[in-house]
Amino acid sequence: MSEIKLSRAYDEKGKDDGYRMLVDRLWPRGIKKEDLSYSWWPKEIAPSTELRQSFDHEASKFESFKKDYKEELEENSMKDELLNKVETQLEKHNVTLVYGAKDPEHNHALVLKEWLEEKL
Repeated sequence: MSEIKLSRAYDEKGKDDGYRMLVDRLWPRGIKKEDLSYSWWPKEIAPSTELRQSFDHEASKFESFKKDYKEELEENSMKDELLNKVETQLEKHNVTLVYGAKDPEHNHALVLKEWLEEKL
């Protein structure tokens, strides 16, 4: 059974990563474009600049950020395309959400993964 996985952009590509989606709005700092393995970069599904800046990767703000980001996802014009793409890819292999944040426990990719799993 295929699954949605998470991977930092700075980590090596895993053998079972399958379809890799870069889910950041901004390109990960310090990585050359040719050095990052990814299949799709839907920047528009990342948190808005305002939401990202207000969260500022502070763990104490994560629950509020999580709620606000899920609301943004529900209103996102790319929502259906994203859900269709992930569902189609999961029929073939894993889907890995690639992100640049340092904190593996408080980041938007975790929220996106949770939201996708709720929807699919």
